[in-house]
Amino acid sequence: MVDPGSTLPPNQRRRNGGCLPALVVLVVILGLGFGASKLFGDDHKKSSSSSSSSSGSHDSGEWKVGDCGGPDPDDKPNGYKAFGCGDAGATFKALDIQPASFMPDSIQCPAGTDLIIQVSVSYGSSKSKGGGIPSKTVCGRNISADHPGDAGAGGGQLVKGDCVTSTAKEVPCASGGSDTYKVLDLTKETAQCPTGTTEPMRLTMAIGRPYDVICTAKQ
Repeated sequence: MVDPGSTLPPNQRRRNGGCLPALVVLVVILGLGFGASKLFGDDHKKSSSSSSSSSGSHDSGEWKVGDCGGPDPDDKPNGYKAFGCGDAGATFKALDIQPASFMPDSIQCPAGTDLIIQVSVSYGSSKSKGGGIPSKTVCGRNISADHPGDAGAGGGQLVKGDCVTSTAKEVPCASGGSDTYKVLDLTKETAQCPTGTTEPMRLTMAIGRPYDVICTAKQ
């Protein structure tokens, strides 16, 4: 159980270098989760959920909006690399490029982002996984028709229109079952939730996250 006043466990989350020879490491966030407590006046029901992640490596130039990438065949199973958007290996396109951050919760990608890639740079000639200095963040959208980051689809970052369980775990709206709540807004305070909010969920602390309350109503 997670106390609303406590700090969440470190997330294992969902960035390329400049002109110097560099090794770039990508950390792909595959899912997000938050501990939360439902607020019913003085009644606090405490619960928590977890996040999942994978990492990989890639050496390439600067990322730009519109660039494409995909799994790196030389760095299986979690490596990613840049591809031309017409290449067979390309699986996602960059919707947005954001600054690097040591605080994963501070990264907020645009709507429709299916995966978030942290690009880190390590100087040296040997290939190393999972390390380096964060350089930037790539917000990617799948080239295929599979878009878990769309509102209600059950993946990506939490956005208005998504659905969560009573433990604030994101689930697909179409198959969430009876323990499913619709996200009406994401706010700093419960009092900022819109009309129609019946079960606001106050999240445990996370430095950099732009919201602390998930405003929900029973689906």
